[in-house]
Parts: sequence; structure tokens; C-alpha cells
Amino acid sequence: MYTDLSKLRNIGISAHIDSGKTTLTERILFYTKRIHAIHEVKGKDGVGAKMDSMELERERGITIASAATHCSWQNHHINIIDTPGHVDFTIEVERSLRVLDGAILVLCSVAGVQSQSITVDRQMRRYKVPRLAFVNKCDRTGANPLRVRDQIREKLGLNPVLLQLPIGLEDRFDGVVDLIEMKSYCFSGPNGETIAEGPVPEDMAEQAKAAREEMLDALSMFSDELTEAILEDKVSSDLIHRAIRKSTIALQVVPVLMGSAYKNKAVQRLLDAVVSYLPDPREVVNEAVDLDKNEEKLVLPCEPSKPLVALAFKLEDGRYGQLTYLRVYQGALRRDDFITNTRSGKKHKVGRLARMHADEMEDIQAAGAGDIVAMFGIDCNSGDTFADGSLNVAMTSMFVPDPVISLSIKPSDSKSEINMSKALRRFSKEDPTFRVGVDEESGETIISGMGELHLEVYVERMKREYNALVVTSPPQVAYRETVSQRAAFNYTHKKQTGGAGQYGRVAGYLEPYSEGDYEFVDEVVGGAIPRQFISSVEKGFRSMLAKGRKIGYPVVNVRVVINDGQSHAVDSSDIAFQEAARGAWREVYEKAKPKILEPIMRVACEGPADFSGNILATLMQRRGMIIGSQEDGGFARIEAEVPLAEMFGYATTLRSATQGKAEFTMEFSRYLPVPANIAEELVAKFQEQQKAQAGKK
Repeated sequence: MYTDLSKLRNIGISAHIDSGKTTLTERILFYTKRIHAIHEVKGKDGVGAKMDSMELERERGITIASAATHCSWQNHHINIIDTPGHVDFTIEVERSLRVLDGAILVLCSVAGVQSQSITVDRQMRRYKVPRLAFVNKCDRTGANPLRVRDQIREKLGLNPVLLQLPIGLEDRFDGVVDLIEMKSYCFSGPNGETIAEGPVPEDMAEQAKAAREEMLDALSMFSDELTEAILEDKVSSDLIHRAIRKSTIALQVVPVLMGSAYKNKAVQRLLDAVVSYLPDPREVVNEAVDLDKNEEKLVLPCEPSKPLVALAFKLEDGRYGQLTYLRVYQGALRRDDFITNTRSGKKHKVGRLARMHADEMEDIQAAGAGDIVAMFGIDCNSGDTFADGSLNVAMTSMFVPDPVISLSIKPSDSKSEINMSKALRRFSKEDPTFRVGVDEESGETIISGMGELHLEVYVERMKREYNALVVTSPPQVAYRETVSQRAAFNYTHKKQTGGAGQYGRVAGYLEPYSEGDYEFVDEVVGGAIPRQFISSVEKGFRSMLAKGRKIGYPVVNVRVVINDGQSHAVDSSDIAFQEAARGAWREVYEKAKPKILEPIMRVACEGPADFSGNILATLMQRRGMIIGSQEDGGFARIEAEVPLAEMFGYATTLRSATQGKAEFTMEFSRYLPVPANIAEELVAKFQEQQKAQAGKK
């Protein structure tokens, strides 16, 4: 258990796809002596990077699940989480940033700030995570770290402060000039472990001097002590380090470092910066809500002597049962302790505690405040809070985006059916963005996720890990229905079946509502509908929202106002008024001119500028509306809004139009009405399905 918390760092490595996160983590593990040989991400040598432990990750050369590890540098203990870059696995980044104290934002020296860099930055802001920017790939043709620094300011709205200058670029990249110490660091040897320290190269003296002035100027805005020292010409390295650390933790500046992870250059200097400028667990404010005091906010001091509070932020089904990744915020956790899940109230005994190193683990006896560990065999959900029983608190939950794409799947044989249900249970528990449901009408199993790659990976994992062969059918787009004009209703529900009957009348109107999905307004006066039945009417209307009458999709953006009605002393009941509301809905829905809405995705395509015409053409063919395009250093970035229905199979189209050199990311933007011709097709298809089902019955 770590007692000196000033020597503890919890960091994440986040970036756009292919910026070099996993390669960087591999180098960090090598320099901190956690691994003894460097392996490449694509697994060309048959091994693959340490942090990509899943077979699928090694084959595809991408990170799918975030992996945790730990290492030591300069007597500091560093917990590291390597996160995926694909927007499809955004929840992995989200839950990692939720529990980390600091982060490294990796940017490509050629491509600069890309679409997913913007998403990751937004996630860091959401959890107020201080960050360092590491401009990677300075050895690549077209590398320009200074342009990337400007993009951090313009595109991310951050305040970047350059701490280093590159010595040479592209194939001549040799090392960096440290602007704080005014020294050069060159890296050589088979794995970059030989560091030659020396004076600033003569041809860079002027440039380094100007860059240092700029750095001091930016930092003096946040440190009076440094401002005084500059005026008195008494600036010391120690003073600069303190100013950088203070302003980084306060989210006022982002220190910018540079190097090349693949060519083993300047990673050690980045580790020095992690230790020097990112916060220890005590320097970050962590809040929980007190469940006994109406969810009042409660600040958790990072002290091992206080009562235990820990958050389960990630689950994995390992060889030994469920593996739960925990961040301990307060108190201490020991083997054989009893802990309480504050969501379910269940007590659990901690059987085994471990520290993770990708897919390997080291057993430990105890973990204290500020640490990230894993425990075995405890059944819980992602996002559950554990306490020692003396506190009834919950950590504030993390943001979970809604799925944007669905697939219908069915097992190919009876053996696969059992295995498929096991796999789906596990995946939906592990990943909050992966949802499983059954279509009531067709009885099909529907899986939903963040993108085609997301679902493709899970289908592949079912096959490999559970031996479940499944057949998938084209994804369903999450259409919505809404109304376009106000329409009045006045409906009476009567039913007489001997004895007490059913009677209820409701009157009012239905209208479009732009401020939310649904609003129910009660304007009934004079007891026309008794108060106890108002909630029944609301229940009846709400039950009709799940399935619109046009194409059977949920109804959104509607307001129901009731202003009159009638009851019967004997025959009125909860059921009668629910039925009256449903009847009123069926009667008024067509009159309100329903229309179909489709999800519109914000698509960002990036590729060589030579192909920008081809990229534009692929988007226009898919009903895309171009929002903006820019060219920078031979690289083009095009942003568009495209209906999700048109985006299936786009990855293949884009690759063939750009010789495989372009990539795209997409995320949900908003709902917009479907064009009339497509709406007609959808309605006709829905009516055919209804007829076919009626025929089966």
C-alpha cells in the first residue's frame, strides 16, 4: 500500500486512432523496466504490444479494451491506462478518464488535432482532467510540431505552452531542446536508451531563446512569483517547474512535449514531465453524493485512515470469474475485508486483490486511497460504489452515450444459442454502450452499439471466446416519429360486460414540443376527471410513445394537454382512463400529421488532400451536407452531417475511393425529418411487415 501519495500518479493515454498511444505505452514500460523487449503494435513479430493482450487487437493492430498497468520512474509509482482511439469504443476512454488524475493527450505531428482528439479533449474537460500534450511521430515526413501547438490553441481552445523544441525533423529528428534547462537531449542506441545531454545546438540558439521567452511569458500569467523573478532576472528552473505544475493542475495551461515513440526518442523526458507536472491523488477534488442526505455533495479526502469509498469502473470476465477494476478514493481495502455495494446494499468479502499489468496480475494484500487495483469474484455492475458500511455514498456516475446502430442476430444452431446468451449477458454487463434487447414484434435479438466496428468486434468475440456462431442481418436505424401540427381529441371509452363496466372520457389536444421528448400537461378544472385518475390518463398516453403508428418507432417531441373529460361514479377506474387515453391517441395521431425523424451523424473524414474531391463525392452520394473542409500540410479534413441510414458500409466505400489512405469517425448529432420519398418507402415496408405478421397469426 502506498503511504507517500505525493509519489503516486494515475494517468491515462488518450488520442485519435493511430496517433501512437499503445506504441508510447510499450516504450514507457520498456524504459521503466516493466518489460525487457519492445514489440510492435501490428504484431508483425508474432507477439504484439503488451497492452493489446486480446488476440483480435493484435490481428487488427487497434486497441479495443482499455488496459491497465503500473510502473516506477524516479521513485514514483505510476498507474497507466492505455485507451482505444476509435470512437466506437468511446466508453473505454470515458470510464478511464472518470477515475484518472491526469492524462497524456497524444497528437500526431503530421495530422495534428484530429476528430477523435476533439472528442477525447471534450471527455477530459467533462472530468476536469489535467493533461500534457505529447506531439508524437516527429520522425515522419511532413512532421510539424509547432503547427500542432497552434492547432491545440485554435481547435481545442486550450492554452499550450511549448517546453521543448525538436532537433531536426522527419528522418533527421535526433532529440529535443529543453527550454527550461536550456539543454539538448539526443537519443541513440538500439532502443533509444542512450541519452546524450549537451548545450543547445548553435544553429538553434536564437530560436530556443525566443521560445523560452514565449514560455516564460505564458507561465507568468499564472504565477506572481515567476513574474517577480523575471523582472529581477532571477528565474530558476525550480521556479519554472513549480509554475508549470501549478497551472497545469489548475487546467490553465497544457505543457507541450514532443518525440517519436516508434523511433524511441524523448519518451524518458515525457516520463519526467508526468512525474513533475501531473497531480498526485491528493491534488484532485473527488466528490461523492451522500445517499442518506438527499444526494448532497460530499468531498472525499484522499486519506487511507478514513472510511473506504471505491468505484468499480470496469468489469472483465477473466479466467477466474469476474474481474472488477477499482479506484480507491478514500480509506483502504484489504484482503478478507467485508465491503458493501451501496447500490444493491449487498455485502461482499474481498477474496483476492491484484495489481494489473495488461493481462497479467500480481497479488497484493492491501490497497490505499488513490490507488487503482482489481478484485476477483465479486458480482457487481460497472459504475457501482463500494464502501465499508459506515458510509452510504455513491460516486457521481459517468456519462454513457446512447447507441447509434443496431443489428439483429440469431444463433446458427442450438449449441450456439446457449453460448450466445452467455456472451451477450457478459458483454452488456461489461460495456454500458452495448445494449441487448428483443424486438417484441419480430422476436429477434437486437444488439446496439456505437458503430459498425463496435458490433463487428463483439460478434467476432462471440465466435472466438464462446464458440457461438451467429447470423447477423442488416442493422436497423433508430428512427423516431413526431407530430407536425396541433390536433384536438375528445374520446370516450365505454365497455359493458355485465356487472361493473368501464367508462372514461378524455379531451384535449396533442402538439409538437421542441424542448424535450414528451410533456404531459393537466389543465382539467372542476373535477371533470377525478384527481386519482389523472395519473392513469398520463400512463395511458405514455404507453403509446414506445411505438408510433406510422412505422412503429418511438414517438418524441410531443406534448399532450388534457383540459376536459368525464367520469362515472361506478364504471370509472384506473384501467378505463388508461384505455380512454390510448383510444384518444389512436384517434388524434393521424390528425396531427406525424412525420418520421432520422438520426443524423456528424462525420469527419481525414485523408491526403489529393483525395479531397473523392471524399466529398462519397459524402454527397449519401445525402451528406458538408459543414466545412480544410487543407493543412497536404492533409484534408472534411466534416459533414449525414443520415445514419446512409452510413452503413461507408468504411469500404471510403477506402476504395482513397486507396485506403483516408479514415472517418462519426458521432450522433441530432434528429431531422426524413425526405418524403424515403418516408413513403419506410411506411410501405412497415405496412408489409404488419400484413405478414397478421397472416402468420
